[in-house]
Amino acid sequence: MAGVGAALPADDQLARELLDGLAEAVVTVDAAGEVTLVNAMAAELLPELTPGVDLAGCAVPGLAEATRDGAESFETEHHGRRLRGVRRGLAGERRAWYVRDVTEEQARTDALLTERSRTAFLAQAGSRLGLSLHRDQTLRAAVDLPVPYLADVAVVVHRPPPPAEDEPHWIRYATGDPGPVTGVAGWRTVESVPGLVEALEGDLTEPSPWLDAELADLAEVLPAGFGRPGTVLISPMPSAGGPAGALVLARRRERPGFDQREISLAREFAARAGAALAAAELYGEQAHLARVLQSSLLPPELPRLAGTALAGGYRAAGDSLRIGGDFYDLFPTPAGGLFALGDVCGKGVGAAVLTGRVRQSLQTLRLVEQRPRELMELLNRALLDAPGAARRAQFTTLLLGTLTREPDGGLLVRVAGGGHPAPLVVRAGGGIEAVPVGGMPVGALTDARFVEAEIRLAPGDLLLTYTDGVTEARGGPTELAMFGEARLRQALASGAGLPPAALVDRVLQLVDEWLDGQPHDDIAMLAVAAA
Repeated sequence: MAGVGAALPADDQLARELLDGLAEAVVTVDAAGEVTLVNAMAAELLPELTPGVDLAGCAVPGLAEATRDGAESFETEHHGRRLRGVRRGLAGERRAWYVRDVTEEQARTDALLTERSRTAFLAQAGSRLGLSLHRDQTLRAAVDLPVPYLADVAVVVHRPPPPAEDEPHWIRYATGDPGPVTGVAGWRTVESVPGLVEALEGDLTEPSPWLDAELADLAEVLPAGFGRPGTVLISPMPSAGGPAGALVLARRRERPGFDQREISLAREFAARAGAALAAAELYGEQAHLARVLQSSLLPPELPRLAGTALAGGYRAAGDSLRIGGDFYDLFPTPAGGLFALGDVCGKGVGAAVLTGRVRQSLQTLRLVEQRPRELMELLNRALLDAPGAARRAQFTTLLLGTLTREPDGGLLVRVAGGGHPAPLVVRAGGGIEAVPVGGMPVGALTDARFVEAEIRLAPGDLLLTYTDGVTEARGGPTELAMFGEARLRQALASGAGLPPAALVDRVLQLVDEWLDGQPHDDIAMLAVAAA
């Protein structure tokens, strides 16, 4: 097999052609450091290098510095190109520098890093903005996130939601600020900044220098001592219902202006911030409506009835609004009182709406009828006559009862049932009796039948009405067993003689312990005793 040396070209012209065909520059120097050879690519990239030139003092600064320092490589900008070179040793103390033009390669790397940075910024912005469901938090995130990545100062000009005044408000964050700062800007101030009114109306504006006159008009928005900004970019913050505000990004004079990629990124961020702000405002409106709905649908504070002790207990089925389909109510009457406890079909807001309808109907119908069974029949007819009742197919189980004081201090209770669990009487001695009422659900059938019973509560006795959320609460060791009527009776028997409030609290505590944090149905209880 022939040696490697035998394969090398012996013709100098052929060797030269091979070197000139290379895609990288080749520069050789002798032991004294003088250039002995440059190939065609070296002549193009490094025209200052010719045979005989001292490489340590040549006009290619990066290469000259690397030669003087004895470095094995260098990287430099030369004639607008990015060059990277490495040194290799040759025979006879000669050396060769291999230099590549990495301008396009570096540009691709820079573009990739820029895109990664842009993606990371938008991911962080989307995460923070998406988690902000309160308007003020969203505004703080909108000015905090762009600094210092996109600008040295970020300002959001916005209109507060009603019933606040219609003057534009602003929130600002700047590099070095301990936190966002807020204020109110008059329309005259806003109109003095070119492009700001247009952005508040949803129009795009181009980046522009900030003039001294504009600085004087909007000096209150900028940090003290910030000086005149260099470049300003104003972007609308669009939302489904129209612009939510305008994002103002300002850079100091020593910082380069916005390039096209940064403008696109700022526009996209402003759009996301506008959508987040609109979502936060919608959430605020819904939360306000929920609070109003909640205040009208939560069980009422029970009125005082002479000679009667009362207590109610209520738990919604894990609903953040704390409203559901179980309810109780009590209305004073000349003879004592009229009570109601029910469980409408469904859960959450839909059930709460029917709850409100039932309670409002009872409020009205009790003025013309106070006998339990007859009142339940009127309520059944009213629910079936309501617009869309057949389509909604909603009904409620219900207990209606009257409380009449007796001369010896006891209570006479007449109670009608509409498909609801039977109330339980806790006698002073610990005995438990179920009141025999059944009947059909209210609002389900036009010819529904209801059952009425009469019981007497002696001093020390107690009547407990409850919804099936108590007995059907699932938990225990297997997290699947129901609390059941047997456990409820045991709890009541062990608490015989307790006042209504204490007994209701005891049952709720036992049910909570049984559930141990598991989801549950709505729960409502109403306890009545002779005082």
